[in-house]
Amino acid sequence: MSINAHPELPEFEYLQPASLSEASQFLAQHPQNARPLSGGTDIFVRMRDGFWRDQYLIDIKHLGGADELNFDARSGLRVGAGVNMNRVIAFPAVQEHYPLLAQACRSVASYQLRSRATIVGNICNASPAGDTIGACMLLDGVLHIHGVSGERQVELKSFFLGPGKTVLKPGDIVTSIAFPTPPPGAAGVYIKLGRNTWSDLSIVGVAAYAHPDHTLPSGHHFRVALASVAPTPLLVTAVEEYLAANQASTETFQQAARLAEAACSPIDDVRGSARYRKAMVRKLTEKAIQQTWAQIGQQAFER
Repeated sequence: MSINAHPELPEFEYLQPASLSEASQFLAQHPQNARPLSGGTDIFVRMRDGFWRDQYLIDIKHLGGADELNFDARSGLRVGAGVNMNRVIAFPAVQEHYPLLAQACRSVASYQLRSRATIVGNICNASPAGDTIGACMLLDGVLHIHGVSGERQVELKSFFLGPGKTVLKPGDIVTSIAFPTPPPGAAGVYIKLGRNTWSDLSIVGVAAYAHPDHTLPSGHHFRVALASVAPTPLLVTAVEEYLAANQASTETFQQAARLAEAACSPIDDVRGSARYRKAMVRKLTEKAIQQTWAQIGQQAFER
């Protein structure tokens, strides 16, 4: 077996359609060998390594508001498909209202790569290890999709079908992701475990998010999402239900972490064993919930 130490990109055609409709029609007509291109950070790596053999890359970076990044206090945040992660991190409204999203973006690779990488691209790759996906799910992200039959919206939590598989149909283009305005007092944290501090895929990723909710017995609504420990990014409903019903305490948080461990189904791979991943899910979930709880307390003190 020979290994090519210096793989090269295969030949492909780069196309710039004039409209989303034109792009969708072309993608629908070439479902096996055409792909939308925005940031390209994953596409080019997978083409270089021979996993993807697309003949056409369809540039959508400047179509249908893909470059838009805006916030409205009533309608929330909208991030276009062509907006790179560094822009999201630096956007004042994200820093003020969506710090969990900024933290998740900051965990992705290096600054240089984040100047190309996009949140929508990270989502559409449908990798179970996607670092921004858990935060986007907890923030109730909704994808805006343009297809050959028109526009539609899909909640992110129902978008993933399996590793690399989504509900997208031939011709579909995700143009943006939208987030509602967070509830008052919301806080969250993303903790990523990799083999090194920078630029590695997550062995385990844990996102926690919570806000006061006096309709619940506990008085707070907690949610937890996991990366790299199931076939798709995982919302742990058992943790949400348990923390809704039980007052915050060290014992409560420890039990919630055990529920997260029980809910995941990791595999063995070169980055870590399934047993190790499950143990780290328990440890990091407890840590993420504790840090989120501390943030909520700090915000209440400051008010």
